[in-house]
Amino acid sequence: MKYYSTNHQVSPASLEEAVVRGLAADRGLFMPERIPTLDRAFIDGMKHMTFHEIALHVASAFFGDDMPQSDLRRIVEDTLAFDTPVVPVTDTVYSLELFHGPTLAFKDVGARFMARMLGHFIARQGASREVNVLVATSGDTGSAVANGFLDVPGIRVFVLYPKGKVSAIQECQFTTLGRNITALEVDGVFDDCQALVKSAFVDADLNAHLQLTSANSINVARFLPQAFYYFHAYAQMDRIGRAQRLVVSVPSGNFGNLTAGLIAHRMGLPVSHFIAANNRNDVFLDYLHTGVYRPRPSVATLANAMDVGDPSNFARILDLFGGDHAAITALISGSRTTDEEIRATLADVVRTHGYTPDPHGACGYHALMQRGLQPGETGVFLETAHPAKFLDTVETATGRSVEIPERLRAFMQGEKRSVPMARTFEAFKDYLLSQA
Repeated sequence: MKYYSTNHQVSPASLEEAVVRGLAADRGLFMPERIPTLDRAFIDGMKHMTFHEIALHVASAFFGDDMPQSDLRRIVEDTLAFDTPVVPVTDTVYSLELFHGPTLAFKDVGARFMARMLGHFIARQGASREVNVLVATSGDTGSAVANGFLDVPGIRVFVLYPKGKVSAIQECQFTTLGRNITALEVDGVFDDCQALVKSAFVDADLNAHLQLTSANSINVARFLPQAFYYFHAYAQMDRIGRAQRLVVSVPSGNFGNLTAGLIAHRMGLPVSHFIAANNRNDVFLDYLHTGVYRPRPSVATLANAMDVGDPSNFARILDLFGGDHAAITALISGSRTTDEEIRATLADVVRTHGYTPDPHGACGYHALMQRGLQPGETGVFLETAHPAKFLDTVETATGRSVEIPERLRAFMQGEKRSVPMARTFEAFKDYLLSQA
């Protein structure tokens, strides 16, 4: 399988090149040259399969021509060492809990998968110099990537995060590890961090001295494995006879997770409708309404992992639909949830249904309520992180205490180690060159 750039200014790359490089030389995002269609027999049979079996089948459709099946199986089994259960919240609404991985966030699957795939390619190359992974985070990406890549031979990770704009527990998960993980505390917002990473990939001087790649969802090995979630969710809903007319609400920041769901749909997964659940950073909702994409500076919200004003994966969504606004709006609707609505939703879901979402899941649930479900429809919202990662917000809104899992307590005992960083590319470039 070859991977082309969404900017269409460079030749297609192999899977290995796309994973190792992260971003195409023309600053476009890599996309698979074809999206394989899975037959209906597989879709109908998933309810009898394990998560591992489903994921391996889906992964083989994309990566099977480029990796030995035994290696791909090992990567899948190592990546999916935990489940993603569907939990009933109301009679017609279910939560897909994606936070049962090592850092209690949905990004664990993509980060672990990419770490192992990149490690596979590095070992195959017998690379003489380290690969430097650059990742910008507005919250959970940094912790998932840092822990997924921890102690992987031949790889150094630099996590760029906006100063004062991630939760204390999230910050602990990537600033206390050390070893091959370095946290860079950028004096800016997430969009500044993402711009620094993108600029580094196309800087000739940096690339002459360092081998760089990204572990953000701009990397195909990070975002494509998130399609596993959607197939597994459908299989679970099919087991209980609720898979017909599924409406899936996806908390959306950089739009990698929603893009993976759209890929799954294109592969044949029969989801009826998707909702892009935004917080106040709602440039995609504005695009759905107007047909014009107008990125703008992000604003800080209670759902901080979604605080993105210029989502990278919008380019993939546009490419996937050939720029057809009508086709996009036919399958995807949007929603906006303010901080006040996040608090109210948290309180309502806990009081009325006894279920505790995190602020991002609250956006997903609120989006379902805003749209409403038609007779025969079932709603699934993606619960992307454990509520304990946003302890103050959830406890204040609900008036209920949230138990902190032992894995999070362990992170909180570590010593914070981070490097202060100005948001200028010159400062970032000088720092990276000093590490060469």
